[in-house]
Amino acid sequence: MKAPRPAHVTPSSVAELASVVAAGLQVEKTSLTPDARVVTGATLRAQDVRPGDLFAALPGARAHGADFADQAAAAGAVALLTDEEGSRRAVAAGVALPTLVHPDPRAAIGPAAARVYGDPSKLLRVLGITGTSGKTTTCYLIDGGLRAAGVSTGLVGTVETRVAGERLNSAFTTPEAPDLQALFALMVERGVGHVSMEVSSHALSLGRVGGTEFAVGGFTNLSQDHLDFHRDLEDYFAAKARLFDGRARHEVVCVDGGWGARLVTPDTITVATGADAEASWSVRDARALPTGEQTFVALGPDGVRLDLRIRLPGPFNIANALLAAACLHADGIPADAIAAGLSAVDVPGRMERVVEGQPFVAMVDYSHKPGAVAAVLDAARAQTEGRVLVVLGCGGERDTGKRPAMGEEAARRADLLVVTDDNPRGEDPTSIRSAMLTGALAVPRAQRGEIVEIGDRRAAITEAVARARPGDILVVAGKGHETGQHVGEIVLPFSDRDVLAEAVRARETEENR
Repeated sequence: MKAPRPAHVTPSSVAELASVVAAGLQVEKTSLTPDARVVTGATLRAQDVRPGDLFAALPGARAHGADFADQAAAAGAVALLTDEEGSRRAVAAGVALPTLVHPDPRAAIGPAAARVYGDPSKLLRVLGITGTSGKTTTCYLIDGGLRAAGVSTGLVGTVETRVAGERLNSAFTTPEAPDLQALFALMVERGVGHVSMEVSSHALSLGRVGGTEFAVGGFTNLSQDHLDFHRDLEDYFAAKARLFDGRARHEVVCVDGGWGARLVTPDTITVATGADAEASWSVRDARALPTGEQTFVALGPDGVRLDLRIRLPGPFNIANALLAAACLHADGIPADAIAAGLSAVDVPGRMERVVEGQPFVAMVDYSHKPGAVAAVLDAARAQTEGRVLVVLGCGGERDTGKRPAMGEEAARRADLLVVTDDNPRGEDPTSIRSAMLTGALAVPRAQRGEIVEIGDRRAAITEAVARARPGDILVVAGKGHETGQHVGEIVLPFSDRDVLAEAVRARETEENR
């Protein structure tokens, strides 16, 4: 399925785009001048080219996009954007299209696509959130505040993309640059005024948000993740920090951790939840309610006071909500709309409860990083006087270093840890579980709960449900909102929410016979 695009685009000339991206322009054996060539779309995938497109032929690890330039031309591409090597390959293949030659075409495609689609982010107020954990929740909270203010909204993130209430599936946390600019243009066309969006480290490193103007940039936190892509934590942080290089009019940063403090400038709006922290926004009188809800007072600049209630448990969700409130306030959203909007938000797959009349709490959560697992289980522990049970796996072909750490964090906090498969992809799932168990079993026996290994995820969830007692909390972690399990080259239908609900219903039926 091709990415959505606006119905109407004002054409741009190739020469105009060359000027925008400061690219050299080559014309090989074409009867039309660059000024006569008009561009009405952009893509970096040859199979998605539509007539009138600029095709960005990018160098890759396994192939060069220019090797597909003939396919793009046959589909109707009117110009190429590539590097010197790509230009040579296109010419050798007999592709006679005007070619914008840039030393870093990936960095150039964002600004080029933005111009193609009329610089749509200038017509929107885009609130972007980056960080390791909390991006999705914070964006949903921001979206709730915006809608409570009567604004037509867009949302771009891991769970879904929404355009004025219409839901679209998400392929990436942050779409590729041409798709993102087309999406923004579609939002403008449909009357959207504000957009909350997750901004991943991949997006910042790979230029996906190039050409995007942000009204607000927000930072949640940083902990180990994506070290299969980034060299180390410093490289990971440097990618996140790009959102705060001046591209956002307002910068809002949570300084609860040391990483956030490194982003602070004299103009930064700071957020902190610690009792003694000094920040633009702080928290007072936080209370966890038996329902899993929380209340707290948010104190902001110039005497602003917000009495907030959120449906989400855990101290980390107070931090997410405070960051959302600060971002909304920076964007001029009234206090009453902020309070009303945040109070109505549920986030798919983020400490999401499954209620089937059972005498224990069952929930699914997307936590798939050591810090996130620890935070979720700490929140679960604070909610109950019973036991904490967790079903947890790790994804294949991803950061291998976090597997023992995830096992360790879960073992230290859970009374029962069921180690299972997540998305093994092309890896041997046994080796993934073994790495988790190495970390879990390294915790001294007196400091950990029972550890069970069940590879089949459905069977693991069913076993955990069977072991739950009244008053316990069971967390099925790692996949959250996902509806498929990646095994080898295929994606099997699998929803933690659905499987957990089925297991709970089956248990309740059996006990009521």
